[in-house]
Parts: sequence; structure tokens; C-alpha cells
Amino acid sequence: MIVLVPMSEAEFAAYAAESIPEYARDKVRAGQWAEANALELSRQGLQEMLPQGVATPDNHLFTLREAEGSAAVGMLWFAVQERAGERIAYVYDVGIHPQYQRRGYASEAFAAFESEARSRGLSGIGLHVFGHNPGARALYEKLGYEATNINMFKRVSRANEH
Repeated sequence: MIVLVPMSEAEFAAYAAESIPEYARDKVRAGQWAEANALELSRQGLQEMLPQGVATPDNHLFTLREAEGSAAVGMLWFAVQERAGERIAYVYDVGIHPQYQRRGYASEAFAAFESEARSRGLSGIGLHVFGHNPGARALYEKLGYEATNINMFKRVSRANEH
């Protein structure tokens, strides 16, 4: 059973070092950022969202473990937000380390997370999934998440490109 353990400062530093280039790649792949400045935009975004790191108000960063004191299998970051007059948890990032994937840890992590959200008096959980990540989308749908907005894009050649 996965437990959510508050992330330490050292774990946060390691998370930031890994997540900044990963998020930049995702934004480039999604066609939202140019590769030339994606890394800097990602770095700025994380600094703006978590100016105080793990101590940033209304943001909660957890290391996912099989049990207290066991090896980390992943991480989860959510913020408490108000949506439609209700307080919810919004997932900014969640990940299972590659060597632990396909073992059911993500499903267990979300079950633990739902308990955490309930204990904080939150009425729901929101999240974003990149369109180029069908595995994550399938997991979320299996867990009962429903699409609330879908952005679509089609690239067309410009008049001078043939």
C-alpha cells in the first residue's frame, strides 16, 4: 500500500532537477513552447508556482513510498484551489519512477491521495494530461476521472510550404 510522505528539501531539489527538463520536453512535444526557450520557461514556471519550495502555501508535495522509510517509488504534487465555489485538489505533477512502473503503484497512489483529499475536506481532484500521453489518460479514466475540457490542434502547411 502506497503512503504519501511529505517531501523533504533534498527530495524537492532532486525533483526540480528532473522535472524542469521533463516538463520542457512535454511542452515542446505538445507544440506549446519552442525548444530554444523551453528549459528557461519551465524553470521560471516552477519558481513562480513554488517560490518557497515545499513550504509554498496551499501546495503539497509528497514522496510516494510503499511504507514509511522504504524506497521512494514516485512523487505527487497538488495544490488546494477553489473551483466553482468548492475547494479541490489540483494535481500539478505525479510520477512513478521507471523501475516501479506497471506494478499498480499509480493506482495505489491515487487511492491514498483520495483519502488525503477527503481528510483535508476537499470535494474533488482535478488534473491535466498531455494528449501525447495515452497511458496516463487511460489510467485516469480507469480511476473514474472524466474529461472536462479537450484542446485540439491540427498543423497546416503555410502557403509557401509544399
